[in-house]
Amino acid sequence: MSVTATKHYWRALAIISAILFTYAAVLVKLSSNWWSDENYSHGLLVPFIIGYILWNERDKLAAAPVRPAMLLGGITVAVALFALWIGVAGAELYSQRMSLVLLIAGTVIYFWGASFLKFVWVPLALLVLAIPIPAIIFNKIAFPLQLFASRCAVWSMSMMGIPVLRQGNIIELKPLNSVDTRKLEVVEACSGIRSLMTLVTLAVVFAYFTHPRSDDGPTKGGKLGFLRSYGFWRSSILVLSAVPIAILTNAARVSGTGILSHYYGTQVADGFFHSFSGWAIYVVAFLLLFGVGFILDRFKPATTPAKPLETSGVEERTARDQASGIASTTNTVVPAEGTE
Repeated sequence: MSVTATKHYWRALAIISAILFTYAAVLVKLSSNWWSDENYSHGLLVPFIIGYILWNERDKLAAAPVRPAMLLGGITVAVALFALWIGVAGAELYSQRMSLVLLIAGTVIYFWGASFLKFVWVPLALLVLAIPIPAIIFNKIAFPLQLFASRCAVWSMSMMGIPVLRQGNIIELKPLNSVDTRKLEVVEACSGIRSLMTLVTLAVVFAYFTHPRSDDGPTKGGKLGFLRSYGFWRSSILVLSAVPIAILTNAARVSGTGILSHYYGTQVADGFFHSFSGWAIYVVAFLLLFGVGFILDRFKPATTPAKPLETSGVEERTARDQASGIASTTNTVVPAEGTE
């Protein structure tokens, strides 16, 4: 091992140690949220997925051009540390956690350059998706999803001739062979935001591992040349399609729970069926996501091999020269012996 390589390893170890020391409290709290909050339990797998992606791309990262941008990287790191200070002073966890992502991006820019971010944007995106969003934004998303799921459930039950009444996110129905009416509440856990967060993260991972390798080369058309890439649009559609898939599959789950509650009682909304239906919806949602990818692959434009114009031209000229040389040799008259 060379001295230069050893210095690089020690420098990387020093930087990682400094980041872990600075964000120790933030990382401990974040891992605790991943363990206790079922909405972000997928975050427990994100570090392993990021590690695998970086290991899988190690050759590409080693071959990438290095153009350090110390000024831009230093400013980014300073902004990240300022955001950490603001978050600690204001007891705002989201700012503290997002400053970690910004600090990692600034470190990459400082040592490798801004263009190097295109090689690590997937790990950074996965880390952002694993960070719990602020409660005020979470509730702004969750409550409309609760209302949507309850409306879908009431509509489905009405289509089947089941008498039902909805009051906000509470569904009132009368099970068969029952005298009294029962109420089903579409709580926050049934809003679908849990499956939404998980499925979007899964869509990013799925889009990365199924990204067409033919699009990994340099793109034409300048900095915005990636907009002409099939892989870019395929990945974007996959990630965006995860949102309606998660919402609609959760609405189907709530509708099925309401219909079964009419025939078998409201106890089906609790216990084993509730947990089993949640896992079943994840499987169905992933199959639908896989189906979207399969359909997109049917419309993949055919790639035509580039014509070696310059090479073929050189070969044609060489062939012509050789042919003319042979012809001139053939037409040359060789004098007979003894003649001048």
